[in-house]
Amino acid sequence: MTRFSLTAAVLGAPDAQELAAFYERLLGWHREQDEPDWVKLVPPGGGTGLSFQTEPGYEPPVWPHGPGDQQMMLHLDIEVDDLAAASSHAVACGAKLADFQPQEDVRVHLDPAGHPFCLWTNP
Repeated sequence: MTRFSLTAAVLGAPDAQELAAFYERLLGWHREQDEPDWVKLVPPGGGTGLSFQTEPGYEPPVWPHGPGDQQMMLHLDIEVDDLAAASSHAVACGAKLADFQPQEDVRVHLDPAGHPFCLWTNP
């Protein structure tokens, strides 16, 4: 059987370099690939990475979406030990806390390109 290995999730953005720099600050990951319109970050211990691709026609998703809004196609779930501290760190890195928060043990943020991501704790 042919082997499959997921190497990265890719987020589109108006500027791959800018969005990659945000996630570098947020996650503390390092660049494995660095081109003007493509960046791949990897975790220090190895594993699946996160890539960023410049898309000139990028339209950010709306959270939560309504009729006719650009819907998110995926989001990142990031487990943290301290939700309040992690949320403050995300905002300091350049994220925006979303107005709509569906759960007490999850904080939805928007990255600089408008992608929702969730910080969560395991109760």
